[in-house]
Amino acid sequence: MHLSYPNSNSAARARLTAALRRQRTSGFTLIEMLVVMVIIGLLAGIVGPRLFSRVDTSKVQTAKTQIKSLSTSLGILQIDIGMLPTASEGLNLLVEPPANEPQRSLWRGPYLTGKLPLDPWGRPYIYKVPGEAGQPYTIMSLGADGKEGGEGINADVSL
Repeated sequence: MHLSYPNSNSAARARLTAALRRQRTSGFTLIEMLVVMVIIGLLAGIVGPRLFSRVDTSKVQTAKTQIKSLSTSLGILQIDIGMLPTASEGLNLLVEPPANEPQRSLWRGPYLTGKLPLDPWGRPYIYKVPGEAGQPYTIMSLGADGKEGGEGINADVSL
């Protein structure tokens, strides 16, 4: 025996039709998505170069700040051991004690937390003794290009 309910097929059809109608209107069309992607691309093309120029400027400022910090640490080291590191000892003397006595017994380091920082472009800082322009030492970064000289972000950074 089979039971049948009046209007059961028409009610099911109506629910199915309503569900299909909702499904068709709830998504985005391909054209809408392409328009959004074009707008995002245009915004990235306008804003991107400005942000990248800020990154380069901030790297130069970071190098200057790190050089000041290294210079301060060298000043404290010089007070403790009575001399600046030689060219062969370099900035490593800020994190490792000198090999010779009596400087080794006077060394109160490490004068930096962790290891020696690299410049913002991933290269070690250069330490020169005697320094440039009559200074006792010079700490410098070769800039973005890694070569002496240069202009803009490629210029050498020192204090």
